[in-house]
Amino acid sequence: MTLAEEKPHVLVVDDDKRLRELLRKYLVEQGFLVTAAGDAGEARERLASFAFDLLIIDVMMPGESGLELTADLRRSSRVPILLLTAKGEPEDRISGLERGADDYLAKPFEPRELVLRMRTILRRIGPEAPAPATEIRFGPLTFDIERRTLRRGSDEIRLTTAESELLTALARNPNVALSRDELSQQANEAGNSRTVDVQMTRLRRKIEADPRFPRYLQTVRGRGYVLRPD
Repeated sequence: MTLAEEKPHVLVVDDDKRLRELLRKYLVEQGFLVTAAGDAGEARERLASFAFDLLIIDVMMPGESGLELTADLRRSSRVPILLLTAKGEPEDRISGLERGADDYLAKPFEPRELVLRMRTILRRIGPEAPAPATEIRFGPLTFDIERRTLRRGSDEIRLTTAESELLTALARNPNVALSRDELSQQANEAGNSRTVDVQMTRLRRKIEADPRFPRYLQTVRGRGYVLRPD
């Protein structure tokens, strides 16, 4: 998600109802989707129901404080947290950061500064990268990238170390044409890129129905080779 693509969803946690409403209204005008909570318990209810891009938490709340809530959330979540507090002493800021907050803003504050800090946090955190695939399928074959094993159904197809390294490099970059030099480096064959052609010929014999007309391990003229999974 980027700020241009989708409205970031922000949870504002503050026991001051007037401030909550003012923040909600201002942040909505600035292009944010805003949910509010009056205390830590209500915040947890919101967190159980929605996925948030950023939390704004007041430190001085009755019952469980914002510092305690931040420390507890950090045990299971990496959602960015910006703390608001009436205390502006360095020790207080350090205490908040030590508990896992990403930033700290003392009250009273200029709303524009709050928004700038929020946008800075969101840019710094960025979108969460998707987990890399551990398996890739092409036709009746499955290649386990972590174990570096190739199977046709329940039968394992034996690969040499060089073939396995080459297929791993291609599988980590599906549909991306890689040059012989790039493949030789990723396959630990630096300085010997011509051996890539030999290993590719052997791999095609094990993978393709007709190695002369490869469907999955294709040659890209002027570039190198590419794996085309289903």
